[in-house]
Amino acid sequence: MNAAIRSVVRSAMYFGIDCIGIRRGYNGLIHGDILRMDAPSVSRIINSGGTILYTARSEEFKTEVGQQKAVDSCKLLGLDGIVAIGGDGTFRGAQALSKYGISVVGIPATIDNDIACTDYTLGYDTASNTAVDAIDKLRDTMQSHERCSVVEVMGRNAGHLALYVGLAVGATTVLVPEKPYNFEEDVLECIRAARFRGRTHYMIVVAEGAASAFNVAQEIKDAIHIDPRVTVLGHIQRGGCPSARDRVMATRMGYQAVEALAEGKTNRLICTVRGTLVDVDLLEGLSMKRTLSEQQYKVLKALTHA
Repeated sequence: MNAAIRSVVRSAMYFGIDCIGIRRGYNGLIHGDILRMDAPSVSRIINSGGTILYTARSEEFKTEVGQQKAVDSCKLLGLDGIVAIGGDGTFRGAQALSKYGISVVGIPATIDNDIACTDYTLGYDTASNTAVDAIDKLRDTMQSHERCSVVEVMGRNAGHLALYVGLAVGATTVLVPEKPYNFEEDVLECIRAARFRGRTHYMIVVAEGAASAFNVAQEIKDAIHIDPRVTVLGHIQRGGCPSARDRVMATRMGYQAVEALAEGKTNRLICTVRGTLVDVDLLEGLSMKRTLSEQQYKVLKALTHA
């Protein structure tokens, strides 16, 4: 997100547009928590994780009264447009503002990579690399002690991250919320297949929305008397230096968002489609539903049952 913020600010300067930052999302917009942004304010943040503007949920903004307060803040501050960086909830908030005549453009940023209208969302590559690095380290100790490891990664409603990471680390099996699992077939048989191949350690990757890693570990222990070790990566996946891909995509999307506003566009979502940046209608983009990659899932099944 910081790389995107930097790009938006510097691109706005290029187009001759004054720029302010809104701290703590829509909650900050309601309460006027803002700061003027210029080149020094975004200096040396391209390599920083998180966001210098902070983030917060706002129950107040979900109400019509709260939205009206946010609109009043926009008018008081003389805002001509807003670049909203985030996921589904952020964009639905932007859509609400647009109904009051506020120009909005969204930049997709979520490690779940579950915004259907874009091939890629900011943060996904960094989160994937963070998880892969952690699991590679876990594998070293699991292999040394001949153990089973159950690793829980983020993904309450979407398993894209878990599946991608599982393929990258050569997991014994991966559990995702989109595919209800059969414990015997999807866990035990995969462990047995690995054992027949001569493996003495096993790596189970679980998306948090598919199951509790602790429950899966207990089921494994009860069924085949292996004592798994559980690791919940949690919010470690949301931090750290962004990858080169995330920095470049954030920079390109930030520029594209400002350019769209400068051209008088509104209610748009900046997306990447087959490597090309495009802007799509916000409502149309939010109506799309992304499904799990069947090709990736088929590869996973082939390799874990081989």
